[in-house]
Amino acid sequence: MKNTFGQRLWINVKRDKVLLIIMVPVVAYFLIFAYWPMVGIVIAFQNFKPGNGFFGSQWVGMTNLRNFFSSYFFWRLLRNTLLLSVYGLIWGFPIPILFALALNEIKNKYFKRVVQSVSYLPYFISTVVVVGILYNMFSAQSGVVNGIITRFGGQTINFLGMQEYFRSLYIGSGVWQYFGYISIIYLAALAGLDMQLYEAAKIDGASRFKQIIHVAIPGITPTIIILLILSAGQIMNVGFEKIVLMSVPSTYEVSDVIQSYVYRVGIRGSQFSIGAAVGLFNSVANFIVLIAVNWISRRTSETSLW
Repeated sequence: MKNTFGQRLWINVKRDKVLLIIMVPVVAYFLIFAYWPMVGIVIAFQNFKPGNGFFGSQWVGMTNLRNFFSSYFFWRLLRNTLLLSVYGLIWGFPIPILFALALNEIKNKYFKRVVQSVSYLPYFISTVVVVGILYNMFSAQSGVVNGIITRFGGQTINFLGMQEYFRSLYIGSGVWQYFGYISIIYLAALAGLDMQLYEAAKIDGASRFKQIIHVAIPGITPTIIILLILSAGQIMNVGFEKIVLMSVPSTYEVSDVIQSYVYRVGIRGSQFSIGAAVGLFNSVANFIVLIAVNWISRRTSETSLW
């Protein structure tokens, strides 16, 4: 007699009960902190009043989104968000790869460990401290860089208050903070490559540079593609903490981004519905970009997220 679906399910549960128990905290975490809060999306389509709750507030449909799209700030926010994300991707994505390839060529393991440890330590520095370091380095009054400039007879430059320097400081400090930590992923991928490939390249007379080009880079290409897809899926996300800490009124034209607008209007201004609508637009845009980049990767290569 064939087992019914319920019997087969019970047999599988008994067999994998340890794995299922281990999964319970993970599933609970995502249900409580990821899926249940999604109920709050309804705020984006309401004139939300905290006293009335989710289901007692007035329904306004797409009004909040239309108001945002037609506002004076929309194009400025979209432009700044995309520029900071794209510039950050252009500069921040290849540097960890190059650093990992260079570090992988170091034969002295003790020196290699020291360099790797020093490189990823900035990742554990809080955003507030990083911005504090920027102020200590580039402040017009007491910054180290301006001190050097004036020592050689130059004029003080207000790096932190001028629009033309904001993006460079923001992106440069981000690359410095994260490149060492991200390079760990590429180093792990390089460590997993078959050493016989290097031996075969040496027998064929390949130099160390050619071994990098023809063995190392092709070997970590799947990892590069996956991380590129994930990075593209976050293209509309620019951390508002650093933006808020670095911005001054004179730089708003280039520093104001979607997430800082959500913080300023939705939280500080208590316009929860508009903040939720803008955040929803941001999430949907990221989702569309992620789907598109993954589709392109799947069509042009053998690597994709799904």
